[in-house]
Amino acid sequence: MAYETIQVTPIGGSIGAEIAGVDLARPLSNRQAQEVHDAFLEHSVVFFRDQRLDPEQQKRAARLFGEPVAIPFVKSLDGHPEIIDIVKEAEDAGKYNFGGNWHTDTTFLETPALGSLLYALEVPPRGGDTLFADLHAAYETLSPGMRALLDGLTAVHTGSRSYGSQSKFQGGKNQSVSMAIDANADGDRLVEHPVVRTHPETGRKCLFVNPNYTLRFKDMTEAESKPLLDFLYAHAIRDEFVCRFPWRAGSVAVWDNRCTMHRAVNDYDGHRRHVRRVTLQGDRPH
Repeated sequence: MAYETIQVTPIGGSIGAEIAGVDLARPLSNRQAQEVHDAFLEHSVVFFRDQRLDPEQQKRAARLFGEPVAIPFVKSLDGHPEIIDIVKEAEDAGKYNFGGNWHTDTTFLETPALGSLLYALEVPPRGGDTLFADLHAAYETLSPGMRALLDGLTAVHTGSRSYGSQSKFQGGKNQSVSMAIDANADGDRLVEHPVVRTHPETGRKCLFVNPNYTLRFKDMTEAESKPLLDFLYAHAIRDEFVCRFPWRAGSVAVWDNRCTMHRAVNDYDGHRRHVRRVTLQGDRPH
């Protein structure tokens, strides 16, 4: 795709691109906004460098991609219910890293997030990268027989491992000293989504399962589901489907949650990392 008002540089084999020529703190022209959104759909995750955003500017930038929405369980920024601060302090060494497992955001909800805009305020001197996996490519490279099998399956999702009554965050366990996560019985609820969803804007199919929130296939046990799910998870994060983003202060990432997984790399114990996230309202997967 050709772009006239922005510079788009792919950073991975099948996913991810860096966009230059954009100041997200300022309103964009209609043409520039359209090209940014087109690049987002083409590359599934886009990155911007050297941005300076206050909370209102960050929400306005997020509206280039969707409508900001509050999310459950994680305390929001005061006065901004659509924004959460994700912080790992130097003294949090040895604790679980928020977002540290491969996942697709909020698939435990009936309408999982469309995506998120993540803005880095403070980063460690090294490490703390984020990995993104292309679930379009993961689906499209499966055999015809496997695609036919998966097209007819439904998966059961739950937030119980992260946010449920017996989760890793329950009772304040594993939480950063600077984050408040209210893990409770609401996180134990079960929802169903198709194993393969069709992207509502592009019409492309992709896998829609992830190891953090997918529990099992509908009408199967967890033990029966595990071999196939484990295969899909390993297939989805093959090197050729993954890009890695090294953060700097002022960097922004915007990912399409409908067709990606991501993981925050936990390799910076003893240093502080502070990023600020706006989540976007999604639709019911089909």
